[in-house]
Amino acid sequence: MTVSETLHVRRDGPRDAPALLLIHGSASSSRSWDLLVPLLTGSHHVIRIDLLGHGRSPKPDDVSYATADQAHRVGAALDRLGVDHAVVAGHSSGGVIATALAKQRPGLVNALALINTGPSLGAFMASESDAISPEPWPPADERIRRFASTGFSRPGYEVPRELLDEVRAMTYHSLVATMRATTEYLHERALPERLAPLGKPLLVIFGEDDRRWRPASAADYLVVPGAKVEMLPGLGHSPLLEDPPRTATALLAFTAGQRK
Repeated sequence: MTVSETLHVRRDGPRDAPALLLIHGSASSSRSWDLLVPLLTGSHHVIRIDLLGHGRSPKPDDVSYATADQAHRVGAALDRLGVDHAVVAGHSSGGVIATALAKQRPGLVNALALINTGPSLGAFMASESDAISPEPWPPADERIRRFASTGFSRPGYEVPRELLDEVRAMTYHSLVATMRATTEYLHERALPERLAPLGKPLLVIFGEDDRRWRPASAADYLVVPGAKVEMLPGLGHSPLLEDPPRTATALLAFTAGQRK
């Protein structure tokens, strides 16, 4: 069995509906989409995959977590499901993997939706809360809450218990390796430069109060021909959790346009 065959996959909605793949960010899992999925299944076959090192997928220490390798595994998983075409939506670093997948498999990816995915390293807003140490491991709830605090717009936002559990279930190696892989991919080349030549419809959704990626940087994606940027006032880095209906409204309007 290959590594890609061990990835945990979740499917919701009618199997004959247009496929919509959701890719979670680092230190998260497919569960981060739980509140959004019921709003999408009326018109989509929604597919979620726990990336290697996350959720219910394996967390080996001796396998590459590079962005290109993660994208390759996602593509292989869709192949096993018999999915030939999909709109791909990624949250945060999941949007980086979505970009890599579109570059690797342009025939598979019909369109892209990036949710609070920073376009380049220059847009990142460093914070002391972004750091997490290996000792002790697994971390206590309070350490995880501090680590996750910039993922939401409101200081003191109660991070859902299931997301605390997802971080605790990771190994320190899988956490650090996936975050380093995102940094390396963005260091090599900014996402708008990678996306511009692909000719794929692009929607960028950004919470205006993002505390991880400079919100104004969403405009950097406008160099991609036909790209649309939708800013969500009052929301932060994780609009899919903070306001699922508003996030779903933007996403569904975009996917509906791909079927015309």
